Amino acid sequence: MSLQLFAHPFSSYSQKVLIALYADGTEFEYRMLDAEHPENFVELQRHWPFGKFPMLVDDGEPLIETTPIIDYLDVHYPGPGQWIPRGEMEQRVRFLDRFFDHYVMTPMQKIVGDRLRPEDSRDSYGVEAARKDLNTAYDWIEGQLGQPWAVGDRFTLADCAAAPSLFYADWAEPIGDKRPQLAGYRARLLAHPAVARCVEEARPYRSLFPLGAPDRD
Repeated sequence: MSLQLFAHPFSSYSQKVLIALYADGTEFEYRMLDAEHPENFVELQRHWPFGKFPMLVDDGEPLIETTPIIDYLDVHYPGPGQWIPRGEMEQRVRFLDRFFDHYVMTPMQKIVGDRLRPEDSRDSYGVEAARKDLNTAYDWIEGQLGQPWAVGDRFTLADCAAAPSLFYADWAEPIGDKRPQLAGYRARLLAHPAVARCVEEARPYRSLFPLGAPDRD
């Protein structure tokens, strides 16, 4: 098989790419990155010494980082979804993709990652700042979303980024009742078939969430 995805189902960035693959029905080999498959980590680091994932390999050629991966799939393995629409919508889609990665996913990972540190090495100041950034992002995006998806009626790259970032961010710092538009958008994302598949595949790994996965979703 030409396409191989090096990923883990509980990884938020892995889910971002998996959503696009599942929604388009694209065939690929899933190279699971876990303790039972150490050879996949070796192969990952052979291509990308930083060892970060997901990584897509097409006929031996690696593609790194989620947005370039989905860009590549959009061009070389097109399916029902057009992830980056051309024309007036493209700039908005690309901006919101960056917004969810940088202003939702990044502070969420700061909060979660800090809990994995030894207790005497934790960064309470950094976590407080990350929580503040998340709430600022929640408040800003509350008035910016389209219907039913991030940029109107088409499920795009922006929604691929939003789904896993909002899924886990709400666990780390709840969206709450004061942001009904954002809460409703998150619920619609989790009901999307490709997103729901990712959520179910990740369910067995919820014990790995260091803050304690809530009894919902």
